[in-house]
Amino acid sequence: MGMRLPEAIDHWRVRFPWTGPEPAEVESRISTRVANLVATGGRPMPGALDAVARCTRWGLPVGVCSGSSQPVMAAALGRLGLESQVAVWHSAESEPYGKPHPACYLTTAAALGVDPAECLAVEDSFNGAIAAKAARMRVVVVPEAGTRDSPRWGFCDARLDSLEAFDDELLRGLRTSVW
Repeated sequence: MGMRLPEAIDHWRVRFPWTGPEPAEVESRISTRVANLVATGGRPMPGALDAVARCTRWGLPVGVCSGSSQPVMAAALGRLGLESQVAVWHSAESEPYGKPHPACYLTTAAALGVDPAECLAVEDSFNGAIAAKAARMRVVVVPEAGTRDSPRWGFCDARLDSLEAFDDELLRGLRTSVW
């Protein structure tokens, strides 16, 4: 839906009013449950761990910019063992606007100490890709299979079927045109 969790809760509460827990409590319960599910059974996208390792080998600082909550992000990084490879992780929950607004990406780039125009964003969502491009970043998108062939991804710098295709050749090509 392109909404952060509090916005989604408000969206559904307006349409289907309920008595019971307040929106902040519902948000906390959902975030805690998702974080627990991720921590106990989360799996990376195929090729994701290799892509992060490849960026590390190239000496590229790695940041995570997500619309997910801090607890969910912490659970995912912990589950995947990426804490030491990710220099910065930032949630759009601390920004006035979520994706597709570029603020989350701009804040992440600033925390990394990198000019956004020198960043490469890897995205799996349309709103995320728009946010990264609006921040002036290069964008590699790995869309869901059902939307992969859509022309809407045309603004992205590369479209991959899987992160398994995130290889040195791709990085070389993008680095030549970016850095």
